[in-house]
Amino acid sequence: MYNQLRNLELSQQVEMLTRHLVSINSINGTLGEVEIVQEIYRILRSFPYFEEHPDHLWLQTIESDPVGRQNVFALVKGQKHSKQTVLFHSHIDTVAVEDFGPLKKDAFSTDAMEDFFRGYENDPVIQQEALSGDWMFGRGSVDMKSGAAVHIANILYFTEHPEELTGNVLLLCNGDEESEHRGIIGALSELNRLQAELGLDFVTAINTDFITPLYDGDPNRYIYTGAAGKILPCFHIYGKEVHVGDTLSGIDPNFVAAKLTERIHNRYALAEKIPGELVLPPTCLQQRDTKELYTVQTAISSHLYFNYFVYEDSPKQILGKLLHEAREVCEETEHYLQQQFEEYIEFTGLPSRDLSWKIDVTTYDEYLQYLIQRGVNVKSIIDEALAKKSGDLRDVSFSIVSALQEADPEKKARVILFFAPPFLPHNYLKTDVSRDTKIQSSIAEVLKEMSELTDECFQLKKFFPYLADGSFLSIHETEEELTPLVHNLPEWDNIYTIPFHTIQKLNIPSVNMGVYGKDGHKWTERVYKPYSFGVLPLLIRKTTMRMLEEASEDQSLELV
Repeated sequence: MYNQLRNLELSQQVEMLTRHLVSINSINGTLGEVEIVQEIYRILRSFPYFEEHPDHLWLQTIESDPVGRQNVFALVKGQKHSKQTVLFHSHIDTVAVEDFGPLKKDAFSTDAMEDFFRGYENDPVIQQEALSGDWMFGRGSVDMKSGAAVHIANILYFTEHPEELTGNVLLLCNGDEESEHRGIIGALSELNRLQAELGLDFVTAINTDFITPLYDGDPNRYIYTGAAGKILPCFHIYGKEVHVGDTLSGIDPNFVAAKLTERIHNRYALAEKIPGELVLPPTCLQQRDTKELYTVQTAISSHLYFNYFVYEDSPKQILGKLLHEAREVCEETEHYLQQQFEEYIEFTGLPSRDLSWKIDVTTYDEYLQYLIQRGVNVKSIIDEALAKKSGDLRDVSFSIVSALQEADPEKKARVILFFAPPFLPHNYLKTDVSRDTKIQSSIAEVLKEMSELTDECFQLKKFFPYLADGSFLSIHETEEELTPLVHNLPEWDNIYTIPFHTIQKLNIPSVNMGVYGKDGHKWTERVYKPYSFGVLPLLIRKTTMRMLEEASEDQSLELV
C-alpha cells in the first residue's frame, strides 16, 4: 500500500487508510479482529523503513485468547539515540451491526452508507452532512478505524523523517476494546518487555478514541489527559419465596432489585463531583430473577449489576457508598412490607402473625468468612460451580455467589454485594507530580499553537468520559487500596485478574487526542473529515515531538 500512499497529501492518506480499514469486518469477538491486525501489519510492512528494519515491526499473539487475537507493534527510532518513547495506540475492533437493519450488508462500505444518507430525508441534519462531503459514514468510521489510520499515517511520516524525532515512537494496534480489553491487557507484558530489554522509557501514550460534541452547537474539540475507570458492582438478592396466595408474608427479591435500581440507576448524587469534568452516574446493565419457568411462586433470588464509572474514587469508597445505599433500601423495604401486611390484617380481620421482613446486607468477602465460620467448605462449592458454568464472566460470578448462598445453613433474606469483571483502573495526570504537570503544560502550549494555526477551539479536560484502553497503562491505587476489589471479586486470579504490578512498572500517562465525529455505536456513526484527517494528525505529530524534546532535555539535565 505504500506506493498508493506515498504521493498523497496527509489528509488523503488518512482518508484512504480509513476507508480501507472500515471495509474490513472486525466485529468484536470474531476472526475479523485477527484479519484486520494482519492487514495493518501488511500495510506497515510495505513501508521502506520496515523493509530495512524488519525487526521493528512484529505481531504478538495474545495468550489463551478465545479467537486467537494478535497485537501489531511498530517501532520507529529517531536519529538521535534516546530511550524516550511516545506510545501511539488505538483499538481496531467494532461493535456489531444489527442496528443497521436492512443496511447490514452495507455497514462496512463508506461509499454505500454515504449514498444512503444523501437521500435520507428522515433526518435533515444527517442528510445535509452527507451532502456536504465532509463526513464519512460506516461502522467503525469514528469508533475508531479513523483513529488507527491517523496513527499509521503519522508512523509513515516519522519513518521518512526520523530526524524530527529526539526519541522513538511505538505504534500498538489491538482488539477487544469493546468487550474485555484482552488486547491492551495482553500488550502490557510486551510493553514491559520492551521497557526491560530495550530500556524504552515511555513518556506518554496517545490514544485516538473518538471525541464528540457534548451539546447542540458545541464548537469545542476536547483533548483529555486521562481516562475514566470502571467497576462493575453486582447484587445477589435472596428473598423469601411464597405462593402468590400468601405474597404479603414473603420478600420478593425482584421488589428489592427494583428498589436498588431506582436508588442507584442514573442517580447523580452517586456520581463524583469534579469541577469542569463530564462525570457520569452509575447505570443498570442487567436486572433479572433466577426463575427459569413459569410458576405461581415468587422468585427465590434476583441478580442486578451496574456500570459504575470511576474517576478519582477508590474501590473502597465505592463499596462503602453502595453498602450504604443497599442498607437503606433494605430498611425501606422492611418498613414498606410490614406496613402492607398490617393494612391487610386490619382490612381482613385475620389474626396477626409473627413475621419478619428483615434483609441482611453483606459484602462477598464478609459472606465467605460467615460461611467458613459455620463449617461450610466454600472452596469445594466454588470449584463445583466453576465446573458447571462457563462463558460470560458476569454469569460465572453470579453462579459462584448463588452456589454459596444455597449452602448457607441459615437461609436468611440477604443482599450480597460483590464485583464482577471487567475492572478498568482510572489513569489521570496528578497536579502534585512533576512529570504530570509538565505533560499538562506541554499539551496546553501545543493546543494554543494549533488553535492559532487552524482556528479550532480546543478544550483540555482531565478525564476521557467513556471507557478507553488507556486505563490499563497506569494505576494510582496501592495494593492496600485495591484490597476491597480483589477480595470482593469472586475468584480473582482464577477467572479474572489485572496485572497490577506490570501496570505499575509501566506507569504510562494516557492522553486522548481523538478523531471527531458523532453517534459512535449507532448506525448513523460518522467521522468529520476536515478535523480528523487534516488537523488531528498534525496535532499529534507536534505533541509527540514536543514531548520527546522535553523528555530528552530532562534526561540531559539529570545526567549533568
